[in-house]
Order: sequence, then C-alpha cells, then structure tokens
Amino acid sequence: MSAAALPWLRVSGGDVVLSLHIQPGAKRTEVAGVHGEALKVRLGAPPVDGKANDALIAFLAERLGVPKARVVLEAGQSSRSKRVRVVGVSAEAATGGLT
Repeated sequence: MSAAALPWLRVSGGDVVLSLHIQPGAKRTEVAGVHGEALKVRLGAPPVDGKANDALIAFLAERLGVPKARVVLEAGQSSRSKRVRVVGVSAEAATGGLT
C-alpha cells in the first residue's frame, strides 16, 4: 500500500509524520485500525502526568525499530489527536511497522 493511500502518513524530507488518534487506559497497547484520517492506537498507560505520551513514544519506537529519541511528539501533548514525527524512517518502513 502506498503512502498516498494512507491519510494518516505523510512524508516530510527523510522523515514520516503520523496523524494518530490515541485511546489511553486500554487493556493493552496496540494499533487498532483507522479512525477518520488518523491511525488509532490503544495505549495501556493512563492519561496522567504524560505517561500515555511516554508509552506512545516507546511503542512507536519499538514497532518501527528506532531509538525513542527519533520519535518526536510534535502536537497534541494533552489531546487524543496527536502528530508524531519519526526521524529517518521511510514511508514503507512506517507502513510495515504499523499495519
């Protein structure tokens, strides 16, 4: 599947920017399909004191095989709608790691 067919994935230079819809406090951490034009991610962490954001960064880094320092939360620190930049990852690698 090409990046053009995925509204939640945008290529920006050598990085990818992901539009995510987060469901904190879920039973387990997992990708849960598409929610509108965002990829839905369920997080086992509660939305307290940044724990859900930390869990999201760790989850994405693990799934995409990159260090946590290369996963940057650009927007949505206190919102369910988040924009995350993953530095140095191709659209194909992001698609493969998240779908």
